[in-house]
Amino acid sequence: QLQLVESGGGLVQPGGSLTLSCTGIGFTLDYYAIAWFRQAPGKEREGVACISDRDDRTNYADSVKGRFTISRSIANHTVYLQMNSLKPEDTAEYYCAGDYCSDSGPPAINEYDYWGQGTQVMVPS
Repeated sequence: QLQLVESGGGLVQPGGSLTLSCTGIGFTLDYYAIAWFRQAPGKEREGVACISDRDDRTNYADSVKGRFTISRSIANHTVYLQMNSLKPEDTAEYYCAGDYCSDSGPPAINEYDYWGQGTQVMVPS
């Protein structure tokens, strides 16, 4: 069973940037497909981005395209979510999940069995 842990959340002003990190506990993420999801208060969890296991192909939700970038560092055994031009509507608990990234479209919650505990991102209005 994969155990994932997120870090890097915090409070950031609108227009600012933040980078989230996802690492594995007891294993390395280097060759796993990893996704980022988010869940705002009172809303359903939604897929934000994913990166594939073999060729680091990436997919994004339309709401974050051009602002968020998912990437992998083999050296650091970490998958990142770089978030730029943050908006109040990006406020949510952010989760990384494994181990799938579809050929197209943002990640869907039913495709994932492994989840981290989440990290909070707050962008005040």
